[in-house]
Amino acid sequence: MARIELGQATGLSPSTVTTITAALLSEGLIEEWNEAPLEPVAPAHRGRPRTALSLAPRAASVLAVKLSLGKVEMILADYSGRRLAQANVVLDTLGTSAAEFGPLLAETITTFLMRNEPGYPPLAEIVVTAQGFVDARAGTVVWSPAFSEPGVAIAAPLKRAFRVPCRLSNDANMIAEALHGSNPLRYGGTFAVVFIDFGVGMGLYADGQLFTGETGSAAEFGHTNHVPGGRLCRCGKRGCLEAYLGIYSILRAANGLPDDFDPWKLEVGPDTLPELVDRAQAGDRKALDAFAEAGRALGYGLARLIALFDPRLVAITGTGMLAFGLLETAMHQALKEALVEDLRKGIAIEPHSSTEDLIGAGMLAGALRRLDREFFATPRAPGRKTRGSGKKGIPVRV
Repeated sequence: MARIELGQATGLSPSTVTTITAALLSEGLIEEWNEAPLEPVAPAHRGRPRTALSLAPRAASVLAVKLSLGKVEMILADYSGRRLAQANVVLDTLGTSAAEFGPLLAETITTFLMRNEPGYPPLAEIVVTAQGFVDARAGTVVWSPAFSEPGVAIAAPLKRAFRVPCRLSNDANMIAEALHGSNPLRYGGTFAVVFIDFGVGMGLYADGQLFTGETGSAAEFGHTNHVPGGRLCRCGKRGCLEAYLGIYSILRAANGLPDDFDPWKLEVGPDTLPELVDRAQAGDRKALDAFAEAGRALGYGLARLIALFDPRLVAITGTGMLAFGLLETAMHQALKEALVEDLRKGIAIEPHSSTEDLIGAGMLAGALRRLDREFFATPRAPGRKTRGSGKKGIPVRV
Protein backbone atom coordinates (compact mmCIF):
# COMPACT_ATOMS: atom_id res chain seq x y z
CA MET A 1 0.00 0.00 0.00
CA ALA A 2 1.03 3.60 -0.51
CA ARG A 3 1.15 6.10 2.35
CA ILE A 4 -1.96 7.88 1.11
CA GLU A 5 -3.85 4.57 1.11
CA LEU A 6 -2.66 3.82 4.64
CA GLY A 7 -4.05 7.19 5.71
CA GLN A 8 -7.37 6.45 4.05
CA ALA A 9 -7.56 3.01 5.68
CA THR A 10 -6.61 4.16 9.19
CA GLY A 11 -8.03 7.68 9.29
CA LEU A 12 -4.62 9.03 10.35
CA SER A 13 -3.33 12.32 9.03
CA PRO A 14 -0.66 12.34 6.30
CA SER A 15 1.93 13.71 8.73
CA THR A 16 1.20 10.96 11.28
CA VAL A 17 1.41 8.26 8.61
CA THR A 18 4.73 9.73 7.44
CA THR A 19 6.12 9.75 10.98
CA ILE A 20 5.07 6.16 11.70
CA THR A 21 6.25 4.74 8.38
CA ALA A 22 9.58 6.55 8.73
CA ALA A 23 10.11 4.89 12.12
CA LEU A 24 9.15 1.47 10.78
CA LEU A 25 11.44 1.94 7.77
CA SER A 26 14.35 2.86 10.04
CA GLU A 27 13.72 -0.21 12.19
CA GLY A 28 13.69 -2.46 9.13
CA LEU A 29 10.13 -3.69 9.62
CA ILE A 30 8.76 -2.27 6.39
CA GLU A 31 10.38 -1.30 3.12
CA GLU A 32 9.61 0.65 -0.02
CA TRP A 33 8.53 -1.66 -2.76
CA ASN A 34 9.87 -0.57 -6.10
CA GLU A 35 9.41 -3.69 -8.21
CA ALA A 36 6.03 -2.48 -9.54
CA PRO A 37 5.72 1.29 -8.92
CA LEU A 38 2.22 2.58 -8.44
CA GLU A 39 0.74 5.17 -10.78
CA PRO A 40 0.55 8.67 -9.26
CA VAL A 41 -2.81 9.80 -7.95
CA ALA A 42 -3.08 12.31 -10.81
CA PRO A 43 -0.61 11.55 -13.65
CA ALA A 44 -0.49 15.17 -14.79
CA HIS A 45 0.03 16.47 -11.26
CA ARG A 46 3.43 17.66 -10.07
CA GLY A 47 5.24 15.81 -7.30
CA ARG A 48 6.78 12.40 -6.78
CA PRO A 49 4.79 9.28 -7.72
CA ARG A 50 3.34 7.14 -4.95
CA THR A 51 5.65 4.46 -3.61
CA ALA A 52 4.22 1.23 -2.25
CA LEU A 53 5.21 0.04 1.21
CA SER A 54 5.38 -3.61 2.22
CA LEU A 55 6.44 -5.66 5.19
CA ALA A 56 10.19 -6.28 5.14
CA PRO A 57 10.59 -10.02 4.53
CA ARG A 58 14.06 -10.10 6.07
CA ALA A 59 13.01 -8.59 9.40
CA ALA A 60 12.59 -12.07 10.88
CA SER A 61 11.59 -15.63 10.15
CA VAL A 62 9.39 -18.12 11.99
CA LEU A 63 9.43 -21.90 11.92
CA ALA A 64 6.30 -24.05 12.12
CA VAL A 65 6.77 -27.71 13.10
CA LYS A 66 3.91 -30.21 12.87
CA LEU A 67 4.31 -33.49 14.76
CA SER A 68 2.24 -36.51 13.77
CA LEU A 69 2.59 -40.27 13.87
CA GLY A 70 5.92 -41.15 12.26
CA LYS A 71 6.36 -37.77 10.61
CA VAL A 72 7.56 -34.21 11.15
CA GLU A 73 6.60 -31.40 8.79
CA MET A 74 8.57 -28.13 8.90
CA ILE A 75 7.68 -24.79 7.30
CA LEU A 76 9.98 -21.75 7.35
CA ALA A 77 8.40 -18.37 6.58
CA ASP A 78 9.70 -14.81 6.48
CA TYR A 79 8.14 -11.73 8.10
CA SER A 80 5.90 -11.11 5.08
CA GLY A 81 4.38 -14.58 5.52
CA ARG A 82 6.05 -16.03 2.43
CA ARG A 83 7.04 -19.67 2.83
CA LEU A 84 10.77 -19.98 2.26
CA ALA A 85 11.18 -23.73 2.65
CA GLN A 86 9.14 -26.78 3.57
CA ALA A 87 9.98 -30.43 4.23
CA ASN A 88 8.39 -33.65 5.46
CA VAL A 89 10.72 -35.93 7.39
CA VAL A 90 10.03 -39.49 8.46
CA LEU A 91 10.76 -39.81 12.19
CA ASP A 92 10.19 -42.78 14.48
CA THR A 93 7.94 -41.01 16.95
CA LEU A 94 6.57 -44.20 18.49
CA GLY A 95 9.95 -45.84 18.85
CA THR A 96 11.72 -42.85 20.42
CA SER A 97 11.58 -42.40 24.18
CA ALA A 98 10.17 -39.26 25.77
CA ALA A 99 13.64 -38.25 26.96
CA GLU A 100 15.25 -38.73 23.54
CA PHE A 101 12.63 -37.12 21.33
CA GLY A 102 13.32 -33.44 22.09
CA PRO A 103 17.04 -33.60 21.19
CA LEU A 104 16.20 -35.71 18.11
CA LEU A 105 13.69 -33.10 16.97
CA ALA A 106 16.28 -30.33 17.49
CA GLU A 107 18.75 -32.22 15.26
CA THR A 108 16.05 -32.72 12.61
CA ILE A 109 15.25 -29.01 12.59
CA THR A 110 18.94 -28.08 12.42
CA THR A 111 19.42 -30.30 9.39
CA PHE A 112 16.39 -28.75 7.70
CA LEU A 113 17.57 -25.18 8.33
CA MET A 114 21.14 -25.86 7.23
CA ARG A 115 20.00 -27.41 3.96
CA ASN A 116 18.29 -24.20 2.94
CA GLU A 117 19.78 -20.90 1.90
CA PRO A 118 22.14 -19.81 4.67
CA GLY A 119 21.08 -16.18 4.35
CA TYR A 120 17.50 -16.57 5.54
CA PRO A 121 16.18 -13.95 8.00
CA PRO A 122 17.01 -14.37 11.70
CA LEU A 123 14.83 -16.93 13.41
CA ALA A 124 12.48 -15.28 15.93
CA GLU A 125 10.14 -18.08 17.02
CA ILE A 126 9.44 -21.79 16.70
CA VAL A 127 5.84 -22.98 17.00
CA VAL A 128 5.11 -26.70 17.31
CA THR A 129 1.79 -28.55 17.08
CA ALA A 130 0.97 -32.10 18.08
CA GLN A 131 -2.06 -34.34 18.13
CA GLY A 132 -3.57 -35.25 21.47
CA PHE A 133 -3.28 -33.51 24.85
CA VAL A 134 -0.60 -30.85 25.20
CA ASP A 135 0.47 -28.75 28.17
CA ALA A 136 1.30 -25.46 26.49
CA ARG A 137 2.45 -23.94 29.76
CA ALA A 138 5.04 -26.66 30.38
CA GLY A 139 5.77 -27.20 26.68
CA THR A 140 5.14 -30.95 26.85
CA VAL A 141 2.93 -33.42 25.01
CA VAL A 142 0.93 -35.06 27.80
CA TRP A 143 -0.54 -37.79 25.58
CA SER A 144 -0.56 -38.25 21.83
CA PRO A 145 -1.17 -41.14 19.44
CA ALA A 146 2.18 -40.22 17.90
CA PHE A 147 4.15 -41.23 21.01
CA SER A 148 4.40 -44.42 23.03
CA GLU A 149 5.26 -42.57 26.25
CA PRO A 150 3.55 -39.65 28.00
CA GLY A 151 5.16 -36.37 28.95
CA VAL A 152 7.32 -35.66 25.89
CA ALA A 153 9.22 -32.39 26.44
CA ILE A 154 9.22 -30.24 23.29
CA ALA A 155 9.68 -26.57 24.11
CA ALA A 156 12.64 -26.75 26.50
CA PRO A 157 15.00 -28.74 24.20
CA LEU A 158 14.23 -26.43 21.28
CA LYS A 159 14.72 -23.29 23.36
CA ARG A 160 18.12 -24.58 24.46
CA ALA A 161 19.14 -25.51 20.92
CA PHE A 162 18.03 -22.36 19.08
CA ARG A 163 17.76 -19.69 21.79
CA VAL A 164 14.39 -18.43 20.59
CA PRO A 165 10.89 -18.73 22.07
CA CYS A 166 9.16 -22.03 21.37
CA ARG A 167 5.40 -22.48 21.71
CA LEU A 168 3.52 -25.77 21.74
CA SER A 169 -0.14 -26.15 20.80
CA ASN A 170 -2.73 -28.72 19.84
CA ASP A 171 -3.04 -28.97 16.06
CA ALA A 172 -6.79 -28.26 15.93
CA ASN A 173 -6.24 -24.92 17.71
CA MET A 174 -4.18 -23.81 14.74
CA ILE A 175 -7.08 -24.42 12.36
CA ALA A 176 -9.09 -21.90 14.37
CA GLU A 177 -6.12 -19.50 14.15
CA ALA A 178 -5.98 -19.96 10.36
CA LEU A 179 -9.67 -19.25 9.87
CA HIS A 180 -9.50 -16.20 12.13
CA GLY A 181 -6.44 -14.92 10.25
CA SER A 182 -8.13 -15.41 6.87
CA ASN A 183 -11.31 -13.52 7.79
CA PRO A 184 -11.39 -11.94 11.28
CA LEU A 185 -14.86 -10.51 10.73
CA ARG A 186 -16.44 -13.85 9.91
CA TYR A 187 -14.28 -15.97 12.20
CA GLY A 188 -14.21 -13.72 15.21
CA GLY A 189 -16.01 -13.29 18.50
CA THR A 190 -16.90 -16.80 19.67
CA PHE A 191 -16.67 -19.58 17.10
CA ALA A 192 -15.46 -23.17 16.96
CA VAL A 193 -13.90 -25.41 14.36
CA VAL A 194 -14.35 -29.20 14.55
CA PHE A 195 -11.69 -31.27 12.79
CA ILE A 196 -12.71 -34.77 11.63
CA ASP A 197 -9.97 -37.07 10.41
CA PHE A 198 -8.47 -40.29 11.78
CA GLY A 199 -9.24 -38.68 15.11
CA VAL A 200 -11.44 -35.75 16.10
CA GLY A 201 -10.32 -32.39 17.47
CA MET A 202 -11.56 -28.87 18.02
CA GLY A 203 -10.28 -25.29 18.15
CA LEU A 204 -12.26 -22.65 20.00
CA TYR A 205 -12.25 -18.85 19.86
CA ALA A 206 -14.01 -17.22 22.83
CA ASP A 207 -14.65 -13.47 22.86
CA GLY A 208 -12.09 -12.88 20.14
CA GLN A 209 -9.28 -14.94 21.69
CA LEU A 210 -8.09 -18.48 21.08
CA PHE A 211 -9.29 -20.43 24.12
CA THR A 212 -6.85 -23.08 25.31
CA GLY A 213 -7.66 -23.32 29.01
CA GLU A 214 -5.28 -23.30 31.94
CA THR A 215 -2.62 -25.57 30.42
CA GLY A 216 -3.51 -25.62 26.73
CA SER A 217 -5.56 -28.82 26.74
CA ALA A 218 -9.00 -27.20 26.47
CA ALA A 219 -11.51 -27.98 23.71
CA GLU A 220 -10.68 -31.70 23.47
CA PHE A 221 -13.95 -32.30 21.67
CA GLY A 222 -13.06 -35.80 20.45
CA HIS A 223 -12.39 -37.11 23.95
CA THR A 224 -15.54 -35.87 25.63
CA ASN A 225 -17.67 -38.85 26.60
CA HIS A 226 -20.52 -39.67 24.21
CA VAL A 227 -21.67 -43.07 25.52
CA PRO A 228 -20.59 -44.15 29.04
CA GLY A 229 -18.84 -47.50 28.78
CA GLY A 230 -19.21 -47.41 25.00
CA ARG A 231 -16.82 -48.16 22.15
CA LEU A 232 -13.09 -48.36 22.72
CA CYS A 233 -11.25 -45.17 21.80
CA ARG A 234 -7.63 -45.04 20.72
CA CYS A 235 -6.89 -43.10 23.92
CA GLY A 236 -7.77 -46.26 25.88
CA LYS A 237 -11.03 -44.96 27.34
CA ARG A 238 -14.51 -46.10 26.35
CA GLY A 239 -17.30 -44.06 24.84
CA CYS A 240 -15.37 -41.02 23.58
CA LEU A 241 -16.97 -39.04 20.79
CA GLU A 242 -13.98 -39.91 18.60
CA ALA A 243 -14.78 -43.62 19.03
CA TYR A 244 -17.98 -42.97 17.03
CA LEU A 245 -16.92 -40.15 14.69
CA GLY A 246 -13.24 -40.71 13.75
CA ILE A 247 -12.49 -42.43 10.46
CA TYR A 248 -11.17 -45.51 12.28
CA SER A 249 -14.42 -45.77 14.24
CA ILE A 250 -16.55 -45.56 11.10
CA LEU A 251 -14.41 -48.30 9.53
CA ARG A 252 -14.81 -50.49 12.62
CA ALA A 253 -18.60 -50.13 12.57
CA ALA A 254 -18.93 -50.54 8.80
CA ASN A 255 -16.95 -53.79 8.96
CA GLY A 256 -19.12 -55.15 11.77
CA LEU A 257 -16.24 -55.39 14.24
CA PRO A 258 -16.96 -55.47 17.98
CA ASP A 259 -17.01 -52.23 19.96
CA ASP A 260 -13.89 -53.22 21.89
CA PHE A 261 -11.83 -54.01 18.78
CA ASP A 262 -8.45 -52.29 19.22
CA PRO A 263 -8.38 -49.12 17.04
CA TRP A 264 -4.63 -49.50 16.57
CA LYS A 265 -5.18 -52.78 14.72
CA LEU A 266 -7.35 -51.13 12.08
CA GLU A 267 -5.57 -50.40 8.81
CA VAL A 268 -6.53 -46.83 8.01
CA GLY A 269 -4.94 -45.03 5.07
CA PRO A 270 -5.69 -42.27 2.55
CA ASP A 271 -8.12 -44.52 0.65
CA THR A 272 -10.10 -45.70 3.69
CA LEU A 273 -12.71 -42.93 3.79
CA PRO A 274 -13.26 -42.72 -0.01
CA GLU A 275 -13.82 -46.50 -0.06
CA LEU A 276 -16.30 -46.28 2.81
CA VAL A 277 -18.16 -43.46 1.03
CA ASP A 278 -18.32 -45.55 -2.15
CA ARG A 279 -19.73 -48.48 -0.17
CA ALA A 280 -22.41 -46.28 1.40
CA GLN A 281 -23.37 -44.65 -1.89
CA ALA A 282 -23.67 -48.12 -3.42
CA GLY A 283 -26.23 -49.01 -0.74
CA ASP A 284 -24.06 -50.97 1.73
CA ARG A 285 -26.31 -51.01 4.81
CA LYS A 286 -23.50 -51.40 7.37
CA ALA A 287 -21.60 -48.46 5.87
CA LEU A 288 -24.75 -46.32 5.76
CA ASP A 289 -25.53 -47.12 9.39
CA ALA A 290 -21.94 -46.36 10.42
CA PHE A 291 -22.09 -42.91 8.82
CA ALA A 292 -25.52 -42.22 10.30
CA GLU A 293 -24.26 -43.14 13.76
CA ALA A 294 -21.22 -40.90 13.27
CA GLY A 295 -23.46 -38.03 12.21
CA ARG A 296 -25.62 -38.59 15.27
CA ALA A 297 -22.55 -38.48 17.52
CA LEU A 298 -21.44 -35.26 15.83
CA GLY A 299 -24.86 -33.68 16.38
CA TYR A 300 -24.93 -34.53 20.07
CA GLY A 301 -21.38 -33.26 20.47
CA LEU A 302 -22.26 -29.99 18.76
CA ALA A 303 -25.32 -29.64 21.00
CA ARG A 304 -23.11 -29.74 24.10
CA LEU A 305 -20.68 -27.29 22.54
CA ILE A 306 -23.43 -24.83 21.61
CA ALA A 307 -25.09 -25.07 25.02
CA LEU A 308 -21.80 -24.38 26.81
CA PHE A 309 -20.24 -21.65 24.66
CA ASP A 310 -22.99 -20.12 22.50
CA PRO A 311 -20.79 -19.73 19.38
CA ARG A 312 -22.14 -17.79 16.45
CA LEU A 313 -20.53 -20.21 13.98
CA VAL A 314 -19.18 -23.76 13.97
CA ALA A 315 -16.93 -24.70 11.07
CA ILE A 316 -16.40 -28.39 10.34
CA THR A 317 -13.30 -29.38 8.41
CA GLY A 318 -10.80 -32.18 7.86
CA THR A 319 -10.69 -35.27 5.65
CA GLY A 320 -14.07 -36.23 7.06
CA MET A 321 -15.72 -33.54 4.91
CA LEU A 322 -15.60 -36.04 2.06
CA ALA A 323 -18.42 -37.85 3.87
CA PHE A 324 -20.30 -34.84 5.21
CA GLY A 325 -23.30 -35.53 2.98
CA LEU A 326 -23.66 -38.91 4.70
CA LEU A 327 -23.40 -37.37 8.17
CA GLU A 328 -25.52 -34.25 7.76
CA THR A 329 -29.08 -35.58 8.10
CA ALA A 330 -28.35 -37.53 11.29
CA MET A 331 -26.33 -34.59 12.65
CA HIS A 332 -29.23 -32.15 12.29
CA GLN A 333 -31.68 -34.65 13.73
CA ALA A 334 -29.48 -35.16 16.80
CA LEU A 335 -29.11 -31.39 17.23
CA LYS A 336 -32.89 -31.06 17.13
CA GLU A 337 -33.31 -33.81 19.73
CA ALA A 338 -30.58 -32.56 22.07
CA LEU A 339 -30.93 -28.78 21.98
CA VAL A 340 -33.89 -26.49 22.55
CA GLU A 341 -34.81 -24.43 19.53
CA ASP A 342 -33.90 -21.09 21.09
CA LEU A 343 -30.29 -22.23 21.53
CA ARG A 344 -30.10 -23.43 17.93
CA LYS A 345 -31.32 -20.14 16.46
CA GLY A 346 -28.68 -18.07 14.73
CA ILE A 347 -25.94 -20.71 14.94
CA ALA A 348 -24.30 -21.25 11.56
CA ILE A 349 -22.84 -24.71 10.94
CA GLU A 350 -20.40 -24.40 8.07
CA PRO A 351 -18.79 -27.34 6.24
CA HIS A 352 -15.31 -26.13 5.33
CA SER A 353 -13.82 -28.37 2.67
CA SER A 354 -10.78 -26.23 1.86
CA THR A 355 -7.73 -28.17 0.72
CA GLU A 356 -5.48 -25.47 2.16
CA ASP A 357 -3.05 -26.52 4.88
CA LEU A 358 -5.04 -24.88 7.66
CA ILE A 359 -2.84 -26.17 10.48
CA GLY A 360 0.33 -24.78 8.89
CA ALA A 361 -1.40 -21.51 7.98
CA GLY A 362 -2.63 -21.09 11.55
CA MET A 363 0.79 -21.75 13.04
CA LEU A 364 2.40 -19.11 10.84
CA ALA A 365 -0.43 -16.60 11.37
CA GLY A 366 -0.18 -16.89 15.14
CA ALA A 367 3.61 -16.62 15.18
CA LEU A 368 3.66 -13.57 12.89
CA ARG A 369 0.94 -11.88 14.93
CA ARG A 370 3.00 -12.39 18.09
CA LEU A 371 5.99 -10.78 16.37
CA ASP A 372 3.83 -7.73 15.65
CA ARG A 373 2.12 -7.45 19.03
CA GLU A 374 4.80 -8.67 21.43
CA PHE A 375 8.26 -8.96 19.93
CA PHE A 376 8.54 -5.90 17.66
CA ALA A 377 6.02 -3.86 19.68
CA THR A 378 8.33 -3.48 22.67
CA PRO A 379 10.61 -0.41 22.79
CA ARG A 380 13.70 -2.60 23.16
CA ALA A 381 12.67 -5.31 20.70
CA PRO A 382 15.96 -7.11 20.13
CA GLY A 383 15.27 -8.95 16.90
CA ARG A 384 16.36 -6.30 14.45
CA LYS A 385 20.02 -7.11 14.64
CA THR A 386 21.84 -10.41 14.82
CA ARG A 387 25.12 -11.45 16.24
CA GLY A 388 26.97 -14.25 14.55
CA SER A 389 24.85 -17.33 14.75
CA GLY A 390 23.24 -19.88 16.98
CA LYS A 391 23.78 -23.61 17.01
CA LYS A 392 25.71 -24.83 13.99
CA GLY A 393 25.68 -21.47 12.26
CA ILE A 394 21.93 -20.85 12.53
CA PRO A 395 21.10 -17.12 12.85
CA VAL A 396 19.31 -16.20 16.06
CA ARG A 397 17.94 -13.03 17.60
CA VAL A 398 19.95 -11.31 20.34
